[in-house]
Amino acid sequence: MSINDEFQETKSEVRLASLYQWFERAVVLFLTFLIAIVVVAAVWTLSLKILFGLVLAGSLDPSDFRVFQAVFGMIFTVIIALEFKKSLLVVAERREAVVQIRSVIVIALLAICRKVIILDLNEADALHMLALATVILALGVVYWLIRDSDCQREETAYRKLSRRRYGLLR
Repeated sequence: MSINDEFQETKSEVRLASLYQWFERAVVLFLTFLIAIVVVAAVWTLSLKILFGLVLAGSLDPSDFRVFQAVFGMIFTVIIALEFKKSLLVVAERREAVVQIRSVIVIALLAICRKVIILDLNEADALHMLALATVILALGVVYWLIRDSDCQREETAYRKLSRRRYGLLR
């Protein structure tokens, strides 16, 4: 596809887009830009903390679990931000009209996993642990149900498409 064809296609899409769609796309792109800045800043800070705070300072002790909790907590923060940015990019590319609930559940699961990783077991009480376990179980069940319904919907659409191709469905 040539640049001129792409320009003409974009021009026709622009005419069809409503004012709200423009607003929505602008907000999503702006949020994506902001999250990209946050990700870059978080990776930079993480790199500096690991390099200067652990490696050069000589405090990278494999037996100290607090160091690994802090590092993995920061890594999970970056992963959560990347997943959030990815879900916004799906909206921006117009593959889906709204943010998919599956992405929201994945982000929530990542956030809870981060909380579990950085949790100090010496200071956590049983009720706090039970609450975290309940949230993880509930989010896991919701994710499984959504994934299962999405798989069934895709399978039904594939069957209909196959039937149409072979003339079995009109």
